[in-house]
Amino acid sequence: MKSNMRAKRTRAKIHGTAERPRLSVNFSNLHIIAQIINDDNGKTLAYATTVGSKLTGNRTEKAAAIGTEIAKKAKTAKIKKVVFDRGSLIYAGRLSALAEAARKEGLEF
Repeated sequence: MKSNMRAKRTRAKIHGTAERPRLSVNFSNLHIIAQIINDDNGKTLAYATTVGSKLTGNRTEKAAAIGTEIAKKAKTAKIKKVVFDRGSLIYAGRLSALAEAARKEGLEF
């Protein structure tokens, strides 16, 4: 219940546009998913996930790898600036590892 309220509060302030699309992050028990979305026309511009990949290590290391991968895919899609959508997640641990890895690759948010 509280996580849904936190996600709604976070997403009420965030909207991805063509100039600054939204970087949405989702963690499940096993996998990490990051996608860059243009909310104006509802299109996913870039997508990175651990589903079907051969990444090893703990979930924090996998999150950092996904952050690097999504930033590289954003570069190929000519995206430099995004709005970071953490959803109901608190900015710590895996989420901060993903964000820092994306920043190191040149993604600005």
